[in-house]
Amino acid sequence: MEASLAALEGSGIAAYLRSARWGYAAVNATHILGIALLVGAIVPLNLRLLGVWRSVDRTVLVRVLAPTAAAGLALAAGAGLLLVSVRAGEYAALAVFRIKLALILLGALSALWAHWRHGLLLDRAGRGRLAGHAAVSILCWLGALACGRLIAFVT
Repeated sequence: MEASLAALEGSGIAAYLRSARWGYAAVNATHILGIALLVGAIVPLNLRLLGVWRSVDRTVLVRVLAPTAAAGLALAAGAGLLLVSVRAGEYAALAVFRIKLALILLGALSALWAHWRHGLLLDRAGRGRLAGHAAVSILCWLGALACGRLIAFVT
């Protein structure tokens, strides 16, 4: 594990980001955009699954917000990996960073399982099951967001 972290930290892109103020800023902005897309899509979707806005068709929201959240996750994860590469060993040693990664993994696996189990549009599940999934999802994504923010205060 330490060898992988050292290799990541020693990569050319990590060296570039350590020395390029605007390059690092652009990657950071991309990470924030990904987080905004992810959380901005997943919170209203999960609130709908919890029973808010029952007059709004759930299938329509899932069709629009699930791919938006997935794109946001992909963007945030890709940019996040680049940001971590700058100080990979230091970040990996932080408990709050490891918790963030665990919450992201749990949130992503939970979403994949829900769509696999209940249909791509979540149309094969009852309200109770979807509400349970939504509660787990909100806890994971907002927890990961909070942990990510806390990293700035522990480094």
